[in-house]
Amino acid sequence: MPKEVESADHVFKAMADPNRRKVLDLLYANNGQTLSSLCEQLDMQRQSATQHIEILIKANLVTVVWKGREKLHFINPVPIYEVYARWVRKFEQNRLGFLHDLKTQIEGDNHGTT
Repeated sequence: MPKEVESADHVFKAMADPNRRKVLDLLYANNGQTLSSLCEQLDMQRQSATQHIEILIKANLVTVVWKGREKLHFINPVPIYEVYARWVRKFEQNRLGFLHDLKTQIEGDNHGTT
């Protein structure tokens, strides 16, 4: 299996769980949080939160930086963008092209001017 396909599979798997999406939302709102800080905002035990975060790290959606004795978690938006670029953008282009054609058809040759 090509590396980019395997990487996308990890991202899809990681983002499939609502708890992991919540972790990403929390990091988006306040990047660089400790595990303790994240656990305070999640409705789960520390061990469960750790397991979810490990899956996000494996998918490269979260990176860890040690600052002294603190382990800080940061969101990495690159894999999300790669999934968007590969799987979402191409569908948006067709829709936007359709809307542009519809607008042109409705406005006619004078482009909405009278």
